[in-house]
Amino acid sequence: MKITGSGALASAFDVTGFAVTAMAEAGQAVADLTQRFGAAPPDVCVDRGLASLWFGMSFTPVGWTLPPVWDAIAGDYRCADGWIRLHTNAPHHKAAALKVLGLGAGADRATVAAAVELWHGEALENAVVAANGCAALMRSPAAWLAHPQGQAVAVEPLISWGDPRTVADLRDAGGASARSRPADPQRPLTGVRVLDLTRIIAGPVATRFLASYGAQVLRIDPPDWDEPVLEAELTVGKRCARLDLKSPDGLGALHELLAGADIFVHGYRGDALEKLGISEAELARRYPHLIDVALNAYGWGGPWKHRRGFDSLVQMSCGIADAGMAYFGSAAPHPLPVQALDHATGYLCVAATINAWRDRLDGTVRSARLSLARTAVELMRTAPSEPDAPAPELDPTGLIPENTQWGPGLRLPPAVQISGVEPVFDVPALGLGWADPRWV
Repeated sequence: MKITGSGALASAFDVTGFAVTAMAEAGQAVADLTQRFGAAPPDVCVDRGLASLWFGMSFTPVGWTLPPVWDAIAGDYRCADGWIRLHTNAPHHKAAALKVLGLGAGADRATVAAAVELWHGEALENAVVAANGCAALMRSPAAWLAHPQGQAVAVEPLISWGDPRTVADLRDAGGASARSRPADPQRPLTGVRVLDLTRIIAGPVATRFLASYGAQVLRIDPPDWDEPVLEAELTVGKRCARLDLKSPDGLGALHELLAGADIFVHGYRGDALEKLGISEAELARRYPHLIDVALNAYGWGGPWKHRRGFDSLVQMSCGIADAGMAYFGSAAPHPLPVQALDHATGYLCVAATINAWRDRLDGTVRSARLSLARTAVELMRTAPSEPDAPAPELDPTGLIPENTQWGPGLRLPPAVQISGVEPVFDVPALGLGWADPRWV
């Protein structure tokens, strides 16, 4: 493994080093898979500057603009006893927060701030979550370690592996062996079907990387889901369809896709999948060949294991924003310079997925579980960034032209280089819901 480049993102933790480590894990997994197909051990190289930049936005529009990243009232607010963050990008999450605060749909930021100031933080956090919204009180690292959820996450492994099971040789409809898919060391995931039920941001990062090495990624979203800021960023390389999983027809179509998939990557909370009748145990029973990889926000045990969450909320909960506030002497919560928990978890998910696929080629199937909160445990063990290190810089001549549904743009060059392997996106970014929900 070779690390090149320079620069560091300014942070109370070593975000750039963490980005390099996570992307190196993904790259090494690809390299190991190429050897499974007969290639000589390849060289793996990760560029520090590019790794930092890929943890932000990899795509820049040319001649058009993206919508705002955040909803008008999303953000950090003073409450009666500290700070709280409201995550309101999704319309139903915004409606939940406003209802708890007793405000109408047209409330502006100043009105929300005045209402939040009257609440104790934990009471408001609990009320918003109970209303199916998303909020997080800013806790210190010590307070998180003393919290039941912090304690539960601290004892979880970074990647939790399920019990392995042995499967017989599998053959597809054409009689081809699933253990000997027609993969090429230059495109080592060719022919691998990845069913993607993830959204914002860790899961889509993972499946984007898998797609770049040849996987056929089919992303499924609900009929009413929209994320215009991230569609050009995260749908590249994927076919994207919609299904209403609350309907019998939609759930039936999902089961047809699961039967034909090799890998299932999802970000649904455990209780949500159980309500659909596709718990981890049921998936293993009905689809013994299927590699089941799941991501969530707050971990797989403890009282918050089913809680909705996003990177920015986990940063508030686990003490990252508080630590940043102290380190920089800020007057308000100071988050990471990028959503590093999402991105790092995504690349760790890649490593887990590819390693599990390599095992499946030898007849063993494993499931994996990861979470943003457990990834945060690792990040918070790192030292602050070097205070005198320059910010990562990009040579604009290295940007790669790319066409999307919305117009042209430029994509960052790969941060991970594997000799003899070329990451390529076979499908342009076309947004959500453009494809049929079927394998091709």
